[in-house]
Amino acid sequence: MSDLAAIILAAGKGTRMKSDLPKVFHEILGEPMLSYVLKTVQKLNPAKTLVVVGHGRRLITDFYKDWPVEFVVQAEQLGTGHAVMQTEPHLRDFSGQVLVLAGDVPLISEKTMRQLLDFHIKNKAAATDLTAVLPDAGNYGRIIRQENGEILRIVEKKDALPAELKINEINTGTFCFEKEALFSALKEVRAENAQKEYYLTDTIHILKKQGRPVFACQAENPDETLGINTRDELVAVEKILLTRAN
Repeated sequence: MSDLAAIILAAGKGTRMKSDLPKVFHEILGEPMLSYVLKTVQKLNPAKTLVVVGHGRRLITDFYKDWPVEFVVQAEQLGTGHAVMQTEPHLRDFSGQVLVLAGDVPLISEKTMRQLLDFHIKNKAAATDLTAVLPDAGNYGRIIRQENGEILRIVEKKDALPAELKINEINTGTFCFEKEALFSALKEVRAENAQKEYYLTDTIHILKKQGRPVFACQAENPDETLGINTRDELVAVEKILLTRAN
């Protein structure tokens, strides 16, 4: 797709994995988890695939040197918004839709990504957030939206009212953006939070304030949106993949 670019966030250290390896380089069934994401993204035939690397980047760039990807260095890990900011020079001559996803969601499928893209384009959205409904939304941000999928706001757990805490639809961290909307919103993102990081989710609020249409597209299978942060989560995803293989 000449009007599609993909950005894969792969700069994190993955402290909770208790290892010096970059998080996305931890193996699932003998393959780095990043490979699963890259292979699925390639099925969409994007015009560009950008992999944002940081911690232990030499391991990743060496391993994937023959893959059809470009590497973008995030020298300091200052949040997801900051990671995407680093890609702007690589997309200067590109116009179209930008898929942004993490390198630690190995179960995401081509079908789900196509559904996200189709929904995004059909609704002429500036941004579309892939969401999931979980039995227990836990610490995730809650999606407050209209019936047609238009997002009213994303509420973090700590800021949620009791009624909002009952909402089980959460932000998964996978997005589709119209390119110009993405980078204009990123220019307004500020690191005014406890972590002093630039959050990609802040673009949703910024685009809403600009009067741009922002939507939620719900994943049919919430398992596909599982991110891996710990070794226990790695084992859980391995079990799901083994079930699929049988």
